[in-house]
Amino acid sequence: MVKTIILITITTYEEFKKEVKVTDYEGLRKYVERIVAGESDVLWTGKPLYFAKTSGTTSGAKYIPITKDSMPTHITAAKNAMLFYIVEKNDASFVNGKMIFLQGSPVLEDTNGVKLGRLSGIAAHYVPNYLLKNRLPSWETNCIEDWDTKVNAIVEETVNEDMSVISGIPSWVQMYFEKLIEKTGKSISEIFPNFNFFIYGGVNFEPYKNKFESLIGKKIDYIELYPASEGFIAYQDSAN
Repeated sequence: MVKTIILITITTYEEFKKEVKVTDYEGLRKYVERIVAGESDVLWTGKPLYFAKTSGTTSGAKYIPITKDSMPTHITAAKNAMLFYIVEKNDASFVNGKMIFLQGSPVLEDTNGVKLGRLSGIAAHYVPNYLLKNRLPSWETNCIEDWDTKVNAIVEETVNEDMSVISGIPSWVQMYFEKLIEKTGKSISEIFPNFNFFIYGGVNFEPYKNKFESLIGKKIDYIELYPASEGFIAYQDSAN
């Protein structure tokens, strides 16, 4: 059987729109499966750096390729969100306290030469050096797969620390807060007097906000991120 391959030269955005139609994951699945099987030069030159495994909201389990060109956008956007906050508040004192980023395990699988994991676990490998000295939890704790066990270990590591920034999906952070309160009998603001800045993403925060303020015991600043395995979509550039 002879296959005919038609090469199309695309030099403008208009040509790209004409030749590359908008589609969903199912429209790309057959190409992604070829990459997962180890094939190169399918959707771009060579292979991706990672596959971000996600359940998403459609198509069931998906493998989202992350390339060397797309990976920096995840890190840069998260950094910029913090820098905008510093500029707006004219205050960078929180960087002197401890910071925690509740995330998936950074332990990655190998799939035919491409690393596979959750996006938050992949991003854990790219934390800037200037944040590492104040970052919690420890790498060993972060690698715990069972979530309940992991949160208990994080509580033990952080309960006596000066936490100033906490970040994560609201449902995960709520569980962390509730375990801290259960252990100490104190509100979060009593446990962490210098905690004034919460960074969140992944879900709508409004259903959680009243509960969070009750658990924390005081008003704090919130900054929303819109990360996705397909790319970092947006970040909030003003507390207002």
